[in-house]
Amino acid sequence: MRPVEVMLFPIPSDSLKKRPRHGNKGALRCSYLKFMKNETAVKNRYAAASKAQEAQLCCPVEYNKEYLKIIPTEVIERDYGCGDPSQYVKKGETVLDLGSGTGKICFIASQVVGPTGKVIGVDMTDDMLEVARRNAPVVAQSIGYANVEFRKGRIQDLALDLEILDAELKKRPISDVTSFLAADELAEELRVKSPLVASNSIDVVVSNCVLNLVDSHAKPQLFQEIFRTLKIGGRAVISDIVADEQVPESLQNDAELWSGCISGALTEEGFLKAFADAGFHGIEILKLDQKPWQTVAGIEFRSMTIQAFKGKIGPCFERNQAVIYRGPFKEVLDDDGHRMERGVRYAVCDKTFQLYRKSPYASYFEFIEPMEPIPLDQAQPFDCRRTGHRHPRETKGMNYQVTTAPSECCGTTSCC
Repeated sequence: MRPVEVMLFPIPSDSLKKRPRHGNKGALRCSYLKFMKNETAVKNRYAAASKAQEAQLCCPVEYNKEYLKIIPTEVIERDYGCGDPSQYVKKGETVLDLGSGTGKICFIASQVVGPTGKVIGVDMTDDMLEVARRNAPVVAQSIGYANVEFRKGRIQDLALDLEILDAELKKRPISDVTSFLAADELAEELRVKSPLVASNSIDVVVSNCVLNLVDSHAKPQLFQEIFRTLKIGGRAVISDIVADEQVPESLQNDAELWSGCISGALTEEGFLKAFADAGFHGIEILKLDQKPWQTVAGIEFRSMTIQAFKGKIGPCFERNQAVIYRGPFKEVLDDDGHRMERGVRYAVCDKTFQLYRKSPYASYFEFIEPMEPIPLDQAQPFDCRRTGHRHPRETKGMNYQVTTAPSECCGTTSCC
């Protein structure tokens, strides 16, 4: 790593934005040195792994052989991961692959999304990008269309295009304090005017055993960046290695274990919490390996694939809608703190009502619309801080006094 990269891209932690007091200087310096040591180890190890296969970086994964047929052997042998998030991608979607390496997941996803879809791979290692870009035309010729591109960037800073920045710095190299400050301003300008990945532009973000390579201080920004790039209603499908216990500092300081996707792992609970803290909802475990990939000092490390959605942001409006939790549990607690008992009508805002009608909630609820719909532009604000019951009269109308004869049919498709 060049010294200029170190200066321009410090650890994105609140602790580094403040001037440390004397008692914290040693700890802050140690944290920064660990960050640099680990990131350098990651770049060096994956640069070498792009030239020769390294078995220790690969957790056994069963991929769809039909999609692998047209992918060059070089890509398959030198691409590493612990899961297959591409199996959850859909036709026509725009996909962002974080830490795309030599491009295996990208090339699989390109076949799934088809010619109407698009796949973007982001990686910071030049050697990996070279392999991916060189093989992209080969894959495109085999499938009959080109819908994959690879960009250079750090996955915790998806706004900064490192290739554009590098080209500008070659024109205006850093030679003194003034040029250093100018370079820092240039980086910030590029994030705003020419982002590597634009906000609200991606249908699904995938990643295969890469998030745990990012330094602990940068992980919150990483999850926020995933959230930023996704469209409203978009989702993240991430495969990574998680730990069943908290990883101690001694293991985190081991650059070999860090670059091997081990000591940077979050706990199973911490992995899910990181998505919740970033604003995601509908977070669920799609797959958790029963057998550990590796055990170190009694801590088990295994592959987990999770799915998380973006979309609960926005105002809450009252439209007299209700939901009934169907079960099977006695009660549930959603991501906004709404606790619902099985079989009870609950008042919800229009936003929550619409969220529940989609994946992954739809099969767990019954949905009750008001007999007289309230247009959204006439709806009043709804206080989502509370969880209240919805009386049937609120949806039928307070003056509803209808009496009817028995219906010939109990439902819409069959008779009693």
